[in-house]
Amino acid sequence: MPGTVESARERTLGIILVSASAAVFGLTGVLTKSIHADPLTITCWRGFVGSILISLYVLWRRQRSGGRDSLRLGWRGWLLTIEGALASIAFISAFKFTFVANVAIIYATAPFVTALLALLLVREPFRLQTLAAAAVSLCGVAIMVWSGFGTGHLFGDGLALLMTIGSALYMIMVRAFRDTPVVWAGAVSAFLLFVLGWFITDPLAVSARDAVLLATFGASFALASILWTEGTRLISAAESGLLGSAEVPFAILFAFLFLAEIPPAASMVGGAIVLCAVFAHAGRDWLMARQRAADARPILAASERELVVRSREIRS
Repeated sequence: MPGTVESARERTLGIILVSASAAVFGLTGVLTKSIHADPLTITCWRGFVGSILISLYVLWRRQRSGGRDSLRLGWRGWLLTIEGALASIAFISAFKFTFVANVAIIYATAPFVTALLALLLVREPFRLQTLAAAAVSLCGVAIMVWSGFGTGHLFGDGLALLMTIGSALYMIMVRAFRDTPVVWAGAVSAFLLFVLGWFITDPLAVSARDAVLLATFGASFALASILWTEGTRLISAAESGLLGSAEVPFAILFAFLFLAEIPPAASMVGGAIVLCAVFAHAGRDWLMARQRAADARPILAASERELVVRSREIRS
């Protein structure tokens, strides 16, 4: 019974942490559009602040584990850092050229793009459920991108698509490189963005207002990453994926509240189609995971009773 109560508390904490992570990640578009600096300067300072805070977190986790966690990246880790840095540049740039809602909704298709690329690159099985959801979400994205022709937002939508493909490749590499310290690779990737921005742009040529927002952006990036990392340790992958999808409505809501940004009707229609596909897919995974857990409980309970009986027999 105490173990059951403790598990319930851990699950509740995991739900809170992952939900909070989605909310903080949802601020990315608002912060990017509120800063007047160019995208590379934004990624530079976001990377600088974020890399420091994430590095402190990694070192704290390593100390708690007794130094067992390796910080050696190897060629796989460096490949992750470079790919992650390129995806981050496309991500930040996309917000500058299109609506926050468009970027958030296109990025919401990342799980389906990941599944497709995993099938093509590593022959990972593609579920029929995922195929159906991907087809529906593709229709929604097509409506959004088509509406961008002649409006000046097509370039931003294209960057969002490029960023989504980059993020999908990143997820596949994370699965393939299981021994690579992923969070540490993220910190190094963020620092690479700082170095790149320092040599290409003039990161010091920002206003005091932008400096405060840039520091806030870097801190929010680190906070969201840490919350997600800690939360996913406590809940199932299906539940984490479902809660993480809440980043999209958070991003749209924050853009409306802080920027008064209302996307065109085509974006709203396409976005509604994508969101329905994403939440239906993630929700079905969550329900199936809960059903499997419920089916396993009687078996576990019977095993526990059998162990108790055997231990009593041994004592007698």
